[in-house]
Amino acid sequence: MNNKLFSRRDFLKTGTLSGLAAGTGFLGSSAKRTSKTFQSGDAKNVIFLVSDGMSSGTLALADLVKQDQYGEKTNWIKLYESDRDFHRGLMDMAPLNSNVTDSASAASSWGCGHRINNGGLNWGPDGEQYKTICEIFRDAGKGTGLVTTTRITHATPAGFSINMPSRNMEDEIALQYSERDYDVLMGGGNNHFASDKRRDGKDLYTVFKNQGYTIVRDKVELANAGNNEKMLGVFFDSHLPYTVDHKTLPELQNSVPTLAEMSKAALDRLSHNSNGFILQIEGGRVDHAAHGNDAAGLVYDQIAFDDAVKVVMDFTENRDDTLVILTTDHGNANPGLGAYGSGYEDSPKRLRTLHDYRHSLEWVYDGLGFHWSHDSVGDHVSVNRVRELIEYATATKITESEAIMAFQAFNGEFRAPFRDRQGPAGVLAGILANYNGVYFITTTHTSDYVEIAAWGPGSERIPAFVRNTYLFDLMVDMAGVRDYAVR
Repeated sequence: MNNKLFSRRDFLKTGTLSGLAAGTGFLGSSAKRTSKTFQSGDAKNVIFLVSDGMSSGTLALADLVKQDQYGEKTNWIKLYESDRDFHRGLMDMAPLNSNVTDSASAASSWGCGHRINNGGLNWGPDGEQYKTICEIFRDAGKGTGLVTTTRITHATPAGFSINMPSRNMEDEIALQYSERDYDVLMGGGNNHFASDKRRDGKDLYTVFKNQGYTIVRDKVELANAGNNEKMLGVFFDSHLPYTVDHKTLPELQNSVPTLAEMSKAALDRLSHNSNGFILQIEGGRVDHAAHGNDAAGLVYDQIAFDDAVKVVMDFTENRDDTLVILTTDHGNANPGLGAYGSGYEDSPKRLRTLHDYRHSLEWVYDGLGFHWSHDSVGDHVSVNRVRELIEYATATKITESEAIMAFQAFNGEFRAPFRDRQGPAGVLAGILANYNGVYFITTTHTSDYVEIAAWGPGSERIPAFVRNTYLFDLMVDMAGVRDYAVR
């Protein structure tokens, strides 16, 4: 461990940060400051909530829709209005090699305390393999858990737990999970565990079962599983379906658990460890919907993530032994509701059309047989078929000229000054923005400073503007596991 890391550790352990915050305002201010003084080791548990790819506009859109459709604000906004002691700030999520981060380097900054190049998982530019935070908590005798709506082998959960030169090595990531003895793994990703899906033909389910894991493959099995053994829950071949599809299709409702249900099951299981635990919870498909410029996919997955926030808020009610960090790893596409009509009175009416959406845009792509690796949907797909699927999925009537633009985009024929806007995602988003009022600036990650909220022991030490790697040191020190941070 280098001198820089030792100095950060000593700085935290002496409580100097807290003293500066109270005495000089050096750290800035947050919405609430606890009057209780916490010491290193006071956080028995750490829960880290990540809405992947959540721009500030995504947070606002979800809150607006939830208020209008369900009659209440999101739990994230309720936190800001509550009497709970909490911290609020902004975080710089830059990786080592850019101003814009991907999810692997972002999660690794929290998972090992180092900035690394985009694409790697706790893997330095010269091949350094940094010990991950899940390994640290495991070696300290604490429970470890990862819950996500993506493949469990995807970048964000792996960033807390895996060493790999490339996030794309998901078969290898699944195999490394089987070697690391973590307690709870839940999400999608059957393609990387089943023998008939993996390139090497290995049956990882049998490997995990032989190591004492309970294997659950659907919502019923999850509900019926006990809370005493380690658990591997894999509920879909790839990522879990979008919430807007989940709420429409009974077969998904009956088989695929929600993020809130998985989070509750993980907390029930990890709470049996008397030494405490670390749990990462990721709403990963928020990011995918942002990439796809899919307003309904984005908003309803953000609301589903917010339901998991409520599970954690309930778990931590009336207890002061759990540090909770609530954040995102980067912005993505920067969506927002525009101003429409006289006095902008049409804006809420347009946003309200999302209530009637039946499906995600991913469902439309599947119906057309469209894949991102292809340049077109093929001769068998007509303009009318494109229009039919869009209108059914969105409960929105579009014009013939808009249907033709969409058809051209699917066939790689549409042209726009900003090339990002000429693919299907950009064109469909532009068409639907005429009706739902939501527009996106791009289909990629952005360099935004991101929202961070926290409560529990250690939250009072977080600066109002914080560097991503700081959170690793905070979690390790507040949990009292620094001695286990070296391989």
